[in-house]
Amino acid sequence: MSGAVGGGPGRGPWDAIVCGAGVAGLATARALDLAGLRVLLLEKQRVPVPIAKGEVLQPSSVRILREWGVMPLLLRRGAVPLGQLMIRDADGRRLMLFDYRTMPGEDRQLFSLDYPEILAALRESLGERVECWPGALVEGLIRDGGRVSGVRVARQGRERELTAPLVVAADGRSSKLRRDAGIGTTSAEYGHRLLSFDIDGVPAAAPEVTTYLTGEGLRLAYPLPGARMRLYAQVRPDALRGTGPERQARLEGWCHELLAGTPALRPLEERLRASLGSRQLLNLWRFTADVLAVPGLALVGEAAHCVHPMAAQGMNTAIADAEALAACLTGRGFAAGASTATVDRALEAYAAQRVGWVRHMDRMSHDATRMITQLSRSGQAIGRRVLRRMDGNPRLRYQATYNMAGLGIRPFTALDRLHQLGLPDPRARRVPDWA
Repeated sequence: MSGAVGGGPGRGPWDAIVCGAGVAGLATARALDLAGLRVLLLEKQRVPVPIAKGEVLQPSSVRILREWGVMPLLLRRGAVPLGQLMIRDADGRRLMLFDYRTMPGEDRQLFSLDYPEILAALRESLGERVECWPGALVEGLIRDGGRVSGVRVARQGRERELTAPLVVAADGRSSKLRRDAGIGTTSAEYGHRLLSFDIDGVPAAAPEVTTYLTGEGLRLAYPLPGARMRLYAQVRPDALRGTGPERQARLEGWCHELLAGTPALRPLEERLRASLGSRQLLNLWRFTADVLAVPGLALVGEAAHCVHPMAAQGMNTAIADAEALAACLTGRGFAAGASTATVDRALEAYAAQRVGWVRHMDRMSHDATRMITQLSRSGQAIGRRVLRRMDGNPRLRYQATYNMAGLGIRPFTALDRLHQLGLPDPRARRVPDWA
């Protein structure tokens, strides 16, 4: 297909236009492609920008990507299998273990891989029904009455109007399409930031995602291909202000304080200091869109929801969005050439199905973040107490791991919360009844 559509309101040659080619957009294109739909994938960047994000795949995503035929492509690129997420104190002593090897089903591992490599694997998996336009800037929505019917796009010096029965907003946290559709959010910025480092020459990294609790907050580490490690460190918003030599001096001083406050990371001192130039400073947000779909338009990924990266749920929830959207479309009989009424019924089902899951992931990620990133002495003491109590309670530990793996929604009850604080639990040694 040429993809050249005129400026009129007529229907284009695609069943869906997906706006954004991050993980959410690529996953949606793959899911719709497998459903037999013709997809146009638009991306404003001509070449993906390397960024430290979305590098850990939860078992729920591994299952989806395996079924889509993407996992072999990820493994070919060196995806690293990880069996557990461990929370440790600053000296490396265990506070709580999330052991994915105890989970049900075929997929009982995490995998870590660089974000650009995950994007490349998803792009490689796309079939002939997907047409990709890099360098296409989506400027806004087209409406037919009260329904979204397409998008206005600037590409190669031309403005075009592209139409399809379905438009998917996968254009990220500051989604232009979400705003243009009048869909609101209640955003909250976290009071800290994360510094990310790509550390090379670390061949003996443990096969786990490790979270260290320190007096200065979160330190999160996991291995990447090529004997490398990703390290995230919580910092105050003003920690590294300054320019030139002043900023470099602040960074060197901060690095010294990090190693002094996290003895478990001291063996990495030489490699960490050598990697200071790889740093990225990340702002952190939390929100869920007021609705996940309106007639003709679906939101997926960070256009629909944004969580703190501590619990590694953002990319994984986006992949689940894509699977659910495709399932709702095919379940309502949407095939190539189907009516817009069929699309809108499917979008209603998608929004109803996903809203509970998205809000669950938001609460779980926020609760975990609040526990791990506390800086007050009382908050840190309570957080460590809860983690140790849960670690000593196999029932609660299994339930927490199940939720973290994205396998289902099993929130803790008020009684469970009391057990986390120390109330004796007669069921502690049993796997939950629902498991």
